[in-house]
Amino acid sequence: MSDYVIRALTADELQTAVDWAGQEGWNPGLHDAVCFRSSDPEGFKGGFLDGQMIASASAVNYDDAYAFLGFYIVRPEFRGSGYGLQVAEAVKAHCQDRNMGMDGVVEQQDNYRKFGFELAYDNYRFAGTVGGILDALGRVEDTRVRPINALTDDLKSYDRGLFPAARDTFLRGWLEAPSHVSRVFEENGRIKGYATLRRCLSGYKVGPLFANNPQIAQALLVSLLTTLPADQAKAEVFIDKPNPNAQAMELAKQLGLTKVFETGRMYSSHAPDIDLERIYGITTFELG
Repeated sequence: MSDYVIRALTADELQTAVDWAGQEGWNPGLHDAVCFRSSDPEGFKGGFLDGQMIASASAVNYDDAYAFLGFYIVRPEFRGSGYGLQVAEAVKAHCQDRNMGMDGVVEQQDNYRKFGFELAYDNYRFAGTVGGILDALGRVEDTRVRPINALTDDLKSYDRGLFPAARDTFLRGWLEAPSHVSRVFEENGRIKGYATLRRCLSGYKVGPLFANNPQIAQALLVSLLTTLPADQAKAEVFIDKPNPNAQAMELAKQLGLTKVFETGRMYSSHAPDIDLERIYGITTFELG
């Protein structure tokens, strides 16, 4: 009789799940596994059939009230047999009674509704090229933008208004990760935006891209993309934007970006009170 075991993933096993995500076309960042696992090591679960990992799912508990689900992947040859569902139930149990968020692909949203999730809004992934975006923006850097590679109290406070929970551990790793480049926009001693660029299996992703207005979002993009060498001009850049932010949608149009993917932000209890008007780029579909 086959032995199916569900348990927390080791660091190497989580990297396997990230590799699966790459095979599914999710285009993860090169250092996503390390950054993600630091947030809640027990929240990344795997299903092991006769000792072989065949399924994964994650539920990162950010605090006592909020968690985020992701990494729901089952190896193709084992799909439709209930193995993935068992892992999903395990990560939901890890969340206990927290409000759970997730980004569900369109074709699976009806299934997620059966688990009690309701659609809050759509997210769109947009793509362009490094050179194309810089040409559209102009290449003049704003002196109010500066590098940041450490988590400050001011940055924690700014981020907290744009995410449903404090996520200090995650942000510390995100800012310090190799190949991640982060910039902050400050004016009169106050943070008015920040953003991170990370290398992915294909091209780059910008996330988060948080800004008080479109001009600040543009200044952050210029500063990030001008750090890349000239031979990356044709490399793709991906930014995930919440559809309710009309200014973010307009910016995508102005930059000539193309919509390439769509998810729905869904919650198990209620939509948290965050300022979507300042979210020009979601941090990541996997962890919110």
